[in-house]
Amino acid sequence: MQPSAAQVGVRVSIRLHDPSGGFRDILGILESENTVRKKDGTVVTFDPAKIAVWKIVPTK
Repeated sequence: MQPSAAQVGVRVSIRLHDPSGGFRDILGILESENTVRKKDGTVVTFDPAKIAVWKIVPTK
């Protein structure tokens, strides 16, 4: 399962399969189905096919 347009604007944690083995995590606001804006303002683009697991993270 992948994030959809319905989740745009919510805070998410996405764990991706890393090409070199293992995983990498992205935490931030979902901007589109394949981009996240991190806390520092940078935008990270990812391949939704590489998602291992993701979840909505409640804001404080």
